[in-house]
Amino acid sequence: MSAGDEAVAVYDAAGRVVGSATRRRMRAEGLWHAVGEVLVLSPDRSQVYVHRRTDTKDIYPGMHDCWAGGVVAAGEAPEVTAKRELAEELGVHEASIRPLFQTLHELGSVRFHAFLHEALWDGPIVHQPEEVADGWWMPLDELRERLNDPGWPFVPDGRQFTEEWFARS
Repeated sequence: MSAGDEAVAVYDAAGRVVGSATRRRMRAEGLWHAVGEVLVLSPDRSQVYVHRRTDTKDIYPGMHDCWAGGVVAAGEAPEVTAKRELAEELGVHEASIRPLFQTLHELGSVRFHAFLHEALWDGPIVHQPEEVADGWWMPLDELRERLNDPGWPFVPDGRQFTEEWFARS
């Protein structure tokens, strides 16, 4: 089965699960869906793990992000998605995740409910080669500076989530 044939949970604008569809249909029709995301921080909370997406990603290819995560599969809880994606994308299997907040993201036909989490981690990180091209630890002050640079290729949803996270911190 290709990634486009994967069944994802379809939500309504209010945040209720209303069914499922293939990932391909969700993207083509701009259906509301949900994501589970994890911000990986150093144990002292002074650094965040930033990565560059591969050029083959179906959305925002080649751009930077600091959230590991993905679309909630049909029948899956957002927290389960977050833990699964953290393990798949960054090879982090043993970290505890803690809920941060929920928010909405709408940009053109991309619209979803975001369930955001954090993990404190100082162990090894192993990139999933299909999704992560490169990654490194970045001091939070540097991340703030880079987010203020509109020329830095950072995914729009990750930028939104990080700005909201900074505002809540």
